[in-house]
Formats: sequence, C-alpha cells, structure tokens
Amino acid sequence: MSADMMIHRRFAPFFWTQALGAFNDNLFKNVLLLLVTFVAVPERGWDAGTVNNLAAGLFILPFLLFSALGGTLADALDKRQLIVGLKWLELMTMTGAAWALLTDSYAALLGLLFMMGVQSALFGPVKYAILPQHLGRHELVGGNAWVEMGTFLAILFGTLASAFVITGEGGGWLPALCLWSVALVGVMISHAIPSAPPAQKQSIVWRPIRESVSVMRDAWHARGIFQALVGISLFWFLGTCYLTQLPQWTKDVVMGPEKAFSFLLGAFAVGIGLGSFVCARLSAGRLEIGLVPLGAGIIALGGGWFALTEPFAGAPLSLEALLGMGAFWLMLFKLMMIGLGGGLYIVPLYTLIQLRSPDGQRARMIAANNLLNALFMIAAAVFGLVMLGVFQASLNLLFGLLSLLSLMIAVSVATRHPRPLMRIVIFLTIHIWYRLRLTGRRNIPATGPALIVCNHVSFMDALVLGGASSRPLRFLMDKPIYESPWLNWFFRMAGAIPVESERSDPKGMRRALDQVSEALANGEVVMLFPEGRLTRDGQVHEFRRGIDLILRRDPVPVVPASLSGLWGSWTSRQGGGPFKGFPRRVRAKVCLHFGEAMAPDAGREALRDRVVALKEEGDLNASTPPLRRPH
Repeated sequence: MSADMMIHRRFAPFFWTQALGAFNDNLFKNVLLLLVTFVAVPERGWDAGTVNNLAAGLFILPFLLFSALGGTLADALDKRQLIVGLKWLELMTMTGAAWALLTDSYAALLGLLFMMGVQSALFGPVKYAILPQHLGRHELVGGNAWVEMGTFLAILFGTLASAFVITGEGGGWLPALCLWSVALVGVMISHAIPSAPPAQKQSIVWRPIRESVSVMRDAWHARGIFQALVGISLFWFLGTCYLTQLPQWTKDVVMGPEKAFSFLLGAFAVGIGLGSFVCARLSAGRLEIGLVPLGAGIIALGGGWFALTEPFAGAPLSLEALLGMGAFWLMLFKLMMIGLGGGLYIVPLYTLIQLRSPDGQRARMIAANNLLNALFMIAAAVFGLVMLGVFQASLNLLFGLLSLLSLMIAVSVATRHPRPLMRIVIFLTIHIWYRLRLTGRRNIPATGPALIVCNHVSFMDALVLGGASSRPLRFLMDKPIYESPWLNWFFRMAGAIPVESERSDPKGMRRALDQVSEALANGEVVMLFPEGRLTRDGQVHEFRRGIDLILRRDPVPVVPASLSGLWGSWTSRQGGGPFKGFPRRVRAKVCLHFGEAMAPDAGREALRDRVVALKEEGDLNASTPPLRRPH
C-alpha cells in the first residue's frame, strides 16, 4: 500500500474528494438523527421509531432509483466532470441544510437527506470506475485499499464530529458551518482531478425501473463479476447488521453511555483500515482472491468471539469506568478483528470488478453493485427486525448467526476457488520461513499465456515461485512425486502437470506436453525447471530439450527467473541430500529475480545464459547468514 499515491495528482485529489464526501455524508446523517431524536421528537411530538425508519428509507431509496443512472453517466461522460458536478450538487444540498439548521426546519432536513442519498447514489459508480483510468493494474489493490480505509475513517470521524457540533454552543451555526465548509473544500479539490474521458459515447436516458433491470441483467450475464457483486453485498449485509445493533449493544451489554458507542464504532472502522492496509501489503500489487475466504474466516472468528461476550455486570457504567476495564478493551479488539477481516475481504472484490469489467461497462457493474448493496441493506434491516422483534432473539444470538453466515461464505469461496486461497497461504508461509526479496515481478505479462523458466535449487523452489508470482502458476513436476499418496491432493489442487522422462514413458511426455499446450491455450502461465533435476553443486546446468519442444508447439513469451539463497538449505542437495537431520537455518535471505520476457525463438542456450546472469546478480544480494539452529 504505497504512500506515493498520496502525492500524485492522479490519485490524491480524488482520494480527498471522496473522503470529504463520506465525512460530510455521515456528519449530516448523524446530526439529523440526533436533532430528530433529542429535539424534534420531544418538541413536536414525532414518533422516534417512525422518523428514524423514514430517514433510513429516504437515504436508501435513491440508491434504488438512481444507481443505474449513475452507472450510465459515469460510462458516458468524462468522470472528472461528473465528479465536479456531483460535488457542486453536494454544496447546494449543504447550503440548503445550513438554512434548515439555522431555521429549525427539521422536515426540510429530511428532504435534504433524500438529496444526499441521490448524490451518493450517483457518485458511487464513478468512485470506483475512475480508478482503473488513473492507476496502473499493479496499483489498483493499493488504490482500493486507500479508498476503503479513507471511507471508513471518514465515517468514524463524521460520526464523532456530529456529537461535537451538536453539543457545541451556538445552536445550529456550528453544524451548518461545518457541513457547508467541508462541501466547499470538496468542490475546490475536485477540480484538481485529472480528466478521465469515456471509453465510448453512450446515450443518457433516465428510466429508473427499466435501467435498473438492464443493469442487473448485464451484471447477471457477467458471471464472474456477479459473484463478486454478491460477495460485496454480503459484506454490506453483515456491516449493516453490526452497525445498526451496536447502539443497543452499548446500552444492554456494555451498560455504558452513548460515548462508548463511538469507541465501538471506532474499533470497527480502524479494523477496516488496518485490514485494507494488510490486504495491500499481502497483495503487493496483484489481485489476491485468496484473501476473500481468509477475510471471511477472520470475520467469522472475530464475530463468534464477539457474540460470546457476557453483559457487563452492575449499574450503568461511565466511560471512564469502561476504559479502566480489560473486558471493554477486549471487546474493542474483537470488533477490530471483525473490521480487519472486512478489509481483507472487500478490497480484492472491488479490484476484481474493476479489472474484469469492460471499459465501457465498468460503471454499470458498480451501479449494479450499489443496487444489490441497497437491497441487502434493506434485507439486513428486515433480518434484525424479525430476529429481535418477532422471535425475541438476543443480540448475542443475532451476532452468532452473523458469524455463522461469515463462516459459510468463507467455506463456500474456499471450496469453489481453492487455488487462490492455497496460493496466499503459501505466500504467507514462504515469507514467514524466508526473508524473501523479489525483483522484476512486473515482467510477468499481466494477461495472456507465458512460460517461466528458472534454475532448480531445492524442493521449495516451486512453492517460492508460486507464492511470489503476480499470477497463478501451473508447474511441471516429476510424476513419482506427483503421485505421492500424502501430497497428491495438494498437487492436483495446485494444477501441477506430472511429467516422466521420455526414456521411461514416451507417451507420458507427450501427455504432459499436451497439458502444457492446453494451459497456454487457456491463457495461463506455466512454470518449469528446464534442468530437469535439482542441482548437486549449486550451479545452473544444461537446459534439456523439453523447453524447445514446448516453445515449438506454443510460441509464447518466456520469462527467465533465478533463485538465490536456497542452496545449502534443508531442502537442497548440499551435503548429500535433502531433508536430512533438522533445518539449520530459519529466516534465510532468498532472492527471486524475474527478468524481462524473451522471444519464444530465443533458444534454450540463450535462456540458460540469461538465467545464469540473473542468478549471479541475485547471489550478490543473497548473502548467506551463519548456520544456526532455530530456538
């Protein structure tokens, strides 16, 4: 998650524009709810439940009516001009809100809440559709992580600021000034966003029902994208359930004041930000779908632990008393854990939509996401109402069911897509066991077939390459090892291609070549060790003719790679053989260097020479530490 983005015009102005918008959005909503609950209801005899439900409906309704239009506008217009126009709409809305606050026009505030919903519904599609036009493919995960972290921290600060401006002296002047000033700053910053012209011209027609159906139909036909949309909406279902019930949880379980709710909300928001940061670090510029089931599993674990919390004993507690209790800090940690899982879960799904949506329909896919999000948020409200109102369930049971749902999501995604999860687990394992230094990973083509050739130093080579590659790898391996009764399931899940020597089984070699051709025809990346065996002296030996046979059948780009630092490890042949005794080195420095892609007709000698050159360069950076036994 590079901080360099925050100093570049192609990202920084957009980031602050959307973050200020999220801050103002939540500041306005919470100021309205506080005024209605503590001023309008007692003074004018309004029913609190009716007004709160009306406010929720007025904010969600625009997402059902205008999300499709927002997608159409974002795909048809320059996204920078659209953002500027929407920020002017926000400023006009906040001007009206300032007037309503100064004149105590609470009914007008409810109407303006609808206008804020309209602005948010129109802004949502362009918010994510503009990023792929200003960021490189390898920067998208980091960009989405910054956006998610900024959004949830803005939600937190907007919520905290609402209590401050309402309790401040001066009546409605302070919230009015704050809302209008933030909107004005947002307008000014939005003008610095670079242009993002549409991929193709499109007609703009607002037909809410027909357009919404059309958007959802387009998303449904994009099967891989639609699954991601459902995954994101499930996150908002879970998030809505948690955030909606936290105030009641604060009252009934924490036994604390309203300010304690801010701490709970803050723990959740900080967890989302932390999860987004960790996601960007683990992804290292690539799309890591394996983080989705991992994140859902962490949500399930943290949510289940949170659901087991016992009500705090005694009379209502002050905030000072709560802050002195270890149980309260443990509760905050549980909520932060849920948020951490949420950050890991949500960022890869947004990145997937951005990468796999056609340029001319990317905003429509985000619009479909907003529609689904609104529907799932309504479903979350209904779920909470039924469970707590009809079945009289406890909040602990409700949160326990949410934990079970998270676990089901994790198992479902891991079962349907096991290889991405396995790859991220391998990546984490490799980085725990070795100090891995990677260079040249962007030399692997972002799309299309390719072949990676590397020197063969140890039995860990395939795992290091597979965990470090920017794309999933298929790899060739000896058939006897592939058929190991203990590991065959793992190799099959990883997509390994078994190969036997041509002397022992000529037909087996042809079958392996056919599988390689099939993988390359499907646009996959295949990795092989052209030496055909582990080195016995640490040097790179002659490349066998199999590499020529593969490239003659399938002339694809070849990426040379080299490994340094694994010679002398427990899994290498130094000292007589691998796996003898106990591992003598932990956290050894290992260098993996990917060179620039070479033409398929380069020949095996030229490929070997390039791998040797990369290895010599890597050997200079991989100084082997003294041998030592792990503690």
